[in-house]
Amino acid sequence: MDMLYRTSREGVTAPRFAFNPLNLGLLLVCAMPSAWAATELPAVTVTGEDTSGYQADSASVGGFEAAPLLDTPASISVVNEALIKDQQARLLSEVLRNDASVGESYAPVGYYENFVVRGFSLNSASSYKINGRTITGEQNVGLENKQQVELLKGLSGLQSGVSEPGGLVNYVTKRPADVRSVTVSTDDRGSGYLATDVGGWFGSEQQFGLRANLAHEDLHSYVEHTNGQRDFASLAFDWNISPDALLQLDAEYQTKEQRSAPGYQLLGGSSLPHHASPKKLLAHQSGSKPVTTDALNLNGNFEYRFSDQWKGSLSASRSRVVIDDYSSFAWGCYGSASCASAAVPNYFSPEGDYDIYDFRSPDDTRRNDEVQAVLSGRFETAGLGHELSVGTSAFRRVVDKRDAINQMIGSANINSEPADFARYDGPLNDSYRRLDSRQYGLFFNDRISFNEQWQTVLGGREVRLDEETFDSQGDTTRHTQRYVFLPQAALIYKPLQNLSLYTRYSKGLSLGGEAAWFTTNAYEILAPTVSRQIEAGIKYDWQRISLAATLFQIRQAYQYSRPNDDGTFTFTQQGEQKNTGLELSANGWASQRLQISASVAAIRARVTDSDTPAYEGHQTINVPTLRANLYGDYALPWFDGLALLGGVQYSASKYANRQGEVQTGAYAIFNIGSRYSTRIDGYDTVFRLTVDNLFDKRYWRDAGEYMGDGYLFQGAPLTARLSASINF
Repeated sequence: MDMLYRTSREGVTAPRFAFNPLNLGLLLVCAMPSAWAATELPAVTVTGEDTSGYQADSASVGGFEAAPLLDTPASISVVNEALIKDQQARLLSEVLRNDASVGESYAPVGYYENFVVRGFSLNSASSYKINGRTITGEQNVGLENKQQVELLKGLSGLQSGVSEPGGLVNYVTKRPADVRSVTVSTDDRGSGYLATDVGGWFGSEQQFGLRANLAHEDLHSYVEHTNGQRDFASLAFDWNISPDALLQLDAEYQTKEQRSAPGYQLLGGSSLPHHASPKKLLAHQSGSKPVTTDALNLNGNFEYRFSDQWKGSLSASRSRVVIDDYSSFAWGCYGSASCASAAVPNYFSPEGDYDIYDFRSPDDTRRNDEVQAVLSGRFETAGLGHELSVGTSAFRRVVDKRDAINQMIGSANINSEPADFARYDGPLNDSYRRLDSRQYGLFFNDRISFNEQWQTVLGGREVRLDEETFDSQGDTTRHTQRYVFLPQAALIYKPLQNLSLYTRYSKGLSLGGEAAWFTTNAYEILAPTVSRQIEAGIKYDWQRISLAATLFQIRQAYQYSRPNDDGTFTFTQQGEQKNTGLELSANGWASQRLQISASVAAIRARVTDSDTPAYEGHQTINVPTLRANLYGDYALPWFDGLALLGGVQYSASKYANRQGEVQTGAYAIFNIGSRYSTRIDGYDTVFRLTVDNLFDKRYWRDAGEYMGDGYLFQGAPLTARLSASINF
């Protein structure tokens, strides 16, 4: 049964059409059945039941290999290929919007995206993986070759060593298969998209498999003057060396060029900008260059099965991103008379004036290298069943960059188009090694089964961190050597085969943050911090839908730019941030024809003992107390192959500054769409229409901080996207 047919059907009638623009246009807007009435339709009978859809039953991000979600004592969200395709997602933000625990935290158009999960920001150095291996997060990873995207919410010290307490994102790549498909797409702004997916098996015993994905995208952004383009290519190779040995290799390359769009800042540091348009490009300079990103991700895995009970694996990866970071950047108001009394006016003036900076940081290079060996097996001892994994890993991250040019060239106002100012014409600074971070780990994870109902999972990772930071002269500014053991313990109770209750304790280690350029300790990278989490959850698979509820509490040292008496700031670690929350989710078939993907997250985030009373006693910045998402897919009973899609995203208000003085408004965004599955000249074909932000709502999607500064980004206006996918 082809997965394009979303429900069981008998007597399905498949129309035959020539592939021409008229018929394509009709299909894309989901024409009425009468449009096909005059066409002679040969009957094709299809029987069976489709169990695919948005429900996922396993993920690999929770451990060291794929495992059933029901048996994994962690809160894991999985967005599979079916949902990615139906939502026509191209960016990670469009994938993660399906989980209410996730928010954006500095994700401007034209730049790489940053996220906050459970109220804690993810880290570009360690929070993103492909097939379990860490990649540099300073890239917008292509989705064309991804089977699913997995999000582990909460601490992941056992899985990855040094990581942020918010969570861990893992991209799972598609494996070789007999597939030939082409997808074309456009949107209401005239963007163009073409992607191919080709694969197959060959060799004397069909032991070799290849799969290639290619894509080109002409980006017509909703923000004026920020059009761009993207090219993507990937190759997956599988070699079944023997019945017991498997080699898998993956390579992907992406280049993207697009002018970035700066965010707004608070007016006078105390109010939201008035009548702001999401389409306006602040600080526009006609001669400014786009941001160019070249990203290469390589990884491989060799697996050998010693027996029915024991197997081993050796995996390695390299991820390298080079960013030519150019921007005409809007920041602060030194040029405004009303800001003259402030030592660091890192906000727009009360009148809406802002300064324009010529920012230049080419050849900004980040590289992650990782290798891991794991031995896994099953055995019994003293009447107890064990599923044991032991292993070791080594990871290195280096950052080579220049001291950026960040020269103020003029001022403008948010209500008018800025004049063109003379650009910086001086030399660039030399590139140098900014960071060299190495970590080595020894880990184990043992699932112990007492009987059919009770299990415990005990694990831990011993981490050795050796990290150095340097100045432009090559002198060491900080050398951190640290050994820490990161334990994880969970208890699982399964009163029924399809019902699981668990509780878990975890400890994590996170990289220290980097001080903002305007602080007294500019660009200093602080020492790593320890975080702790307790979590309890329940998971229930009922018929074809998965339900889950999770309670959690996370504690971590508070890192922030502390205001000094003289009006300056110093980046420091002091006090604690404690986030407590409840998560609910449902994914799968609610009925024979309706499937849903839904989640709700309620989070209380507080800061204590920071020595800055204004930052305490209220919700932390950019974290709403409630967020909810619902997406549905309903297959119409009177028109085979046609499904209605749509949903809603809701966010409560959130604070836009650390003092809790300014709030963005709550909002609800409605999205609709449709999918039509048919056969054209014998080829399976799917047409999709999506309309996001149906009522063209104006809202602040992101009110977070980046490098110590607060920024405000509006959500995208009404956006319609059309696509056609043909399987040959």
